[in-house]
Amino acid sequence: MQFETAIPGGCEAVLTADATAFVADLHRRFDPTRRDLIAARAERQARLDADETPDFLTETAGIRAADWEVEPAPADLADRRVEITGPVDRKMIINALNSGARVFMADFEDSTSPTWDNVVRGQANLRDAVRRTISHEENGKEYRLGDRPATLMVRPRGWHLDERHARVDGAPVSASLFDFGLYFFHNHRELAARGTGPYFYLPKLESRLEARLWNDVFEYAQRRLGVARGTIKATVLVENILAAFEMDEILWELRSHSAGLNAGRWDYIFSIIRKFRTSPKHVLPDRAQVTMTVPFMRAYTELMVQTCHRRGAHAIGGMAAFIPNRRDAGVTERALAGVRADKQREAQDGCDGTWVAHPDLVPVAQEVFDEVLGGWPNQLGRQRPEVDVAASDLTDVEVPGGEVTEDGLRTNVRVGILYIESWLRGTGAAALFNLMEDAATAEISRSQVWQWLRHGAVARQQVLDVIDEEMAAIRDALGDERMAAGRFEDARKLFTDVAMGDPFTEFLTLPAYELLD
Repeated sequence: MQFETAIPGGCEAVLTADATAFVADLHRRFDPTRRDLIAARAERQARLDADETPDFLTETAGIRAADWEVEPAPADLADRRVEITGPVDRKMIINALNSGARVFMADFEDSTSPTWDNVVRGQANLRDAVRRTISHEENGKEYRLGDRPATLMVRPRGWHLDERHARVDGAPVSASLFDFGLYFFHNHRELAARGTGPYFYLPKLESRLEARLWNDVFEYAQRRLGVARGTIKATVLVENILAAFEMDEILWELRSHSAGLNAGRWDYIFSIIRKFRTSPKHVLPDRAQVTMTVPFMRAYTELMVQTCHRRGAHAIGGMAAFIPNRRDAGVTERALAGVRADKQREAQDGCDGTWVAHPDLVPVAQEVFDEVLGGWPNQLGRQRPEVDVAASDLTDVEVPGGEVTEDGLRTNVRVGILYIESWLRGTGAAALFNLMEDAATAEISRSQVWQWLRHGAVARQQVLDVIDEEMAAIRDALGDERMAAGRFEDARKLFTDVAMGDPFTEFLTLPAYELLD
């Protein structure tokens, strides 16, 4: 493996000859299939653009009808009632592991800007966290792990992404294999010695075949390093409308390695806009109106719970992205009430756990799930036989009373530009207006503008005027010095390109990656 950029200082133990040879081996074996699957996505998109309607697969009806279960979860993944997520920077890892949540998902994907320094240093941070030697000093305060840290899971980047700073045989290495391979190689022995294992979250899957590829990677990686089959466990994020039609099949493909499914709500909404972008029947209203209680989102989450529990797998609820405002108790009180209601709905639906983005939300989520679970670690016994979801329930995205408003347009423009600017500076989890925004929410913001333009819900000049006005408002709020020191013009141009340009850009992080230092 060749590196296009120098190894960040202090990270030499990450990119060792043996570790990079392992990643290169994975890449040579599995990258051709990865590329075939990405090409298959484009072919499926062409059919959707031609008005194909997704449905449950006839060729896998036998899998859906048969009685089978995934292998049981290991002891430290049996109870997942509250999971916290966040990027792989050192302070965040320590605070999340100490938060009181049962699980911490360390994220190389939507909440990490993939600068070379962030990616490699993130691996070094996780290496220290696994060995419980991680520490951090900031403003005279020292951060160390407590006695009972959360169980660690890692989310590598999606199949569609490359790591351009590392090359194998002259081509960029798969970012998924780079992130997975380094973490697994360096930590599987230490994790086993501590009574845990290499646990992962798998993002952006669109089909059972993409899950099969991950399973093939797991099988080979375990054999290659002498690790028992089934040691790796992975939870798949159902964050694509097409994957919602293949939940049984995804669990089947990963059944020796499956740790369940998660309702990745923000990417799921983005996927509906992205996949049905040419369809006027799928125009969504302001993103704030697309809640988890609207019919098509209810159908998706209830089907996930039913599917998981029939197969003995965990069903994990979606993200609470609210960030408490310690300067405004009223804002915090109202938001916590909303978080509580959201988590009560998930727990009552049968979810085995849920996600939060901030340590201050762990207690309220914990309280809600404690009330429902009692002394049980999960709700696998709730089979939900009354749930009956048809294909049309997933694809009929009408939102009762939903509308496209100027406020919604302004929110999309403001959040989109501010988030992209943060990402270009190397920060992938941005606190904006009391919410933790990441790449998934930015994708909703820019793709909604594109969709509204395409189908006449807003006018081109209106969008351009709002971009000008919001940039001026950002300047007024932040000042000339901060604007000059940031990357706002780059962010404005990129947002305009991905929100208004043709053809539709599949992921904004693809052109954004080319702008990273």
